[in-house]
Amino acid sequence: MSAKTVAGWLMGYMVMLGGCAHEQKVSAIYPRWGEEFILESAENRATPLKLRLLDPDAPPEPRACLLLVHGMNEYIGRYREIAETFSVSYRVAGFDLFAHGLSNPVIAAADIALAQGASEADVSQAFLAQADLRDLTLLRHDFGLALRFLLDRCETRPVLIVSHSLGSLIAASYLLENQADEALNKRIGGIVLLGPAFSVPDIPGWRGWLQNPAIKLSFAAESNFLYSDDEPWWTSVPAQALAVPSTLLLRGLFEVLSWPGIRNLVTPDTPDWVPDYLSDWQEERDRHRADGYIIRRTLLRFAKAVEQEIIRFRRRMRDFRVPYLLVYSGHDPITAAWGNEDFLRATRANHPANESLCLSDQNFHEHLFSSPRFRKKILRRIDDWLERRLAAL
Repeated sequence: MSAKTVAGWLMGYMVMLGGCAHEQKVSAIYPRWGEEFILESAENRATPLKLRLLDPDAPPEPRACLLLVHGMNEYIGRYREIAETFSVSYRVAGFDLFAHGLSNPVIAAADIALAQGASEADVSQAFLAQADLRDLTLLRHDFGLALRFLLDRCETRPVLIVSHSLGSLIAASYLLENQADEALNKRIGGIVLLGPAFSVPDIPGWRGWLQNPAIKLSFAAESNFLYSDDEPWWTSVPAQALAVPSTLLLRGLFEVLSWPGIRNLVTPDTPDWVPDYLSDWQEERDRHRADGYIIRRTLLRFAKAVEQEIIRFRRRMRDFRVPYLLVYSGHDPITAAWGNEDFLRATRANHPANESLCLSDQNFHEHLFSSPRFRKKILRRIDDWLERRLAAL
């Protein structure tokens, strides 16, 4: 298949994903929880990086600290109930990743306007903060600041991580990059990976017939781009003959479509089907659709950066040695299950505490925002695993 054909195919499905951009407004102040700390001031970024810290209401002192990490295009404010649940036993922290929540200048400005008495504020352009995200370095930077702040605040106590989707990819890749830091690894008790972004989407229904081939082609080309996996170079020539021109073309295309003047026309909105697969609970789906603080458009440059980071992590994931609990749905179309299964095969034997919970007949993605029945089951499993980790430490 020629690079020209690839570009045409991809353009077609991106147009289908996009459609008309809709106005997005917020009318309620950002939902805060816990005590607020500034980790990095506005002198170094468009908005300060703020961390929220919630302690148990009653003694004794918490045995450990827990860091919550949210997913792509959402924000930590919506985790208030989750933070309060964990704060019965733990000192709980959370923060908004770069370009998300109050770390997004458009959303931060809207929150200030509402606090000053405005009845509503427009956040339609919040996605433009993603323009700086050609990779996940800035998001990993924020995660690292939050993690090390919590390590300092917790003194000698262990720190545990509960992460979701893209947040899981960011946290896991940060820990993988810093495995040589013995002082850090000695304090990290483990990580819970909820629907981690270890794969690209597998779009359901008739849309998938049109879009999945292009997604898979892009992923395959990027995976093979100038990469031999320690094999002799001549064995990879056929794959490289397609991968190199296709990848360069797609990267260039996504970059051009992210330029000012073009991106407002072609940046896709969140497809209508996505909320239907975020939760098994209609009440939560409706709440998600009405939540103005969730960013509804994804700059193509950012989408491509996420794909490249997934591939980058997968190449090295067999070396991931932090103990984990992996929770995923067997039919999740947003982060397809094969990515989790690949991760399990590569890492399960790396630590005796590694465990997984596959909801084999389910298709929802946000496990902490599922129906009360499922949420109770998942939280109980997380609590049990965290308790065993603390006992072992």
